[in-house]
Amino acid sequence: MSLSFSAELARWVCDIRFNEIPEDVTGATKLRVLDVLGLAAAGSETDFGRSVRDAALAMGVAGPCRIIGTAGRFGITAAAFANGAFAQALEYDDTHNESIVHMSSPAVAAGLALSEVRPTSGEDLLTAIAVANEISCRVGSVSAGELHRRGFHPTGIFAPFGASYLACRLLELDADAMAHAAGIAGSFAGGLLECWTDGTESKFLHSGWAAQSGIASAFLARSGVTGPRQVFEGRFGLFASHVQDPGATRDFSRIAGGLGAQWLSRNSSFKPFPAAHVIHPYIDALLRLQKRCRFKHDDIARIDCPAAAFIVPIVCEPAAEKRAPASAAQARVSLPYTLAEALYFGRLGKDAYQAESLRHRGILELAEKVHHHVDPAFPGPGRFKGAVRVTLKNGSVYEEAEEYNRGSVENPMTESELRSKFDENVAGLLPALERDRLADAILKLETLEDASVLLEMMDAGRASSARRER
Repeated sequence: MSLSFSAELARWVCDIRFNEIPEDVTGATKLRVLDVLGLAAAGSETDFGRSVRDAALAMGVAGPCRIIGTAGRFGITAAAFANGAFAQALEYDDTHNESIVHMSSPAVAAGLALSEVRPTSGEDLLTAIAVANEISCRVGSVSAGELHRRGFHPTGIFAPFGASYLACRLLELDADAMAHAAGIAGSFAGGLLECWTDGTESKFLHSGWAAQSGIASAFLARSGVTGPRQVFEGRFGLFASHVQDPGATRDFSRIAGGLGAQWLSRNSSFKPFPAAHVIHPYIDALLRLQKRCRFKHDDIARIDCPAAAFIVPIVCEPAAEKRAPASAAQARVSLPYTLAEALYFGRLGKDAYQAESLRHRGILELAEKVHHHVDPAFPGPGRFKGAVRVTLKNGSVYEEAEEYNRGSVENPMTESELRSKFDENVAGLLPALERDRLADAILKLETLEDASVLLEMMDAGRASSARRER
């Protein structure tokens, strides 16, 4: 009898060792930890982050784990949930290009929470996060693009599985218990995107919920609770329930094919902008064109954007909603508004999408000038391409394209760029010296005897900064 896919994954997770992970994957994983911790620090300072913290504290109990930016210690699921949600708050965390799953925020949040309840070396943590990310990407690639099309957030659906296997590995469960945990995690997989229609914030909770779900499923399986082994391929499994169209793509070989030899997570992108990833190549193309041709926003008559069909319902339509978004959350998934704000200010950073910008007449007028059309030649999920054609009021026309989004494997961000992003994101929580110490520790993570020192350093830096402010 052949193994279920959950069992195949479990066997791989049990067997893989740190030195079997390719060096480029290990290096990228350290940078993902750096990125997520910076984003969690920035997210903890937002109104959304403060609300999440208040809710987590109200629901939680005292425990061994830290919530970033917060004094005291809390239960493991409360900490994993809050830290994971913080990291998604700015729509600034990395993405697997094909599945469009934000895999690192849940994995890092879950891994760090577990490092505070049991001995976990830096090598253990790196291995678990790399494995979790790979599993989230693989499961998400079975029906790439189909979940978004149906109104589901891939992070809410797929990341609980990565977090579940991560937690099982760090808890040293056997393959049988891991398969049960994956089955349990499947019952927690959610992620509705109705929040896009009214600009509310529930999407940003999904990374935290995935981290919490992964940990909960592992502890439940350790205690003897069972879950369906065919959670992916079964009659009522994940894809039968969530992708019911018989004509939809379901390539189950993506789950376990080439495990350990082929790392799908390599095709993942860091974010240089706090916006939906499919918008990024358009932002870079437009800002580069503006810098080269030196036109002003008042000079523009029209901006045309060819687009792949799959991105249209995500960031282009309904047109009225995208051109005048009701909130920052809605604006971050709007191609016309995002291009207008980036063009108006000449940048799009951590402080983008402020309330006054969303009501700014000049930005909204620019957004009205942004138009899209489907170009069949544009690639589908797996590669994010962007292009702009700017027509000025004097009749001049300028064009620019970005073949691969910046931050992707084909057009990578440098370590220096990612470090600058980290510094900006964590500046409100940690002074410069503590930022340097934390970044250095992350980039040498495999040498640490105790991975929980990362959260300890964040907490010590926060306390030091608070004392200086007093």
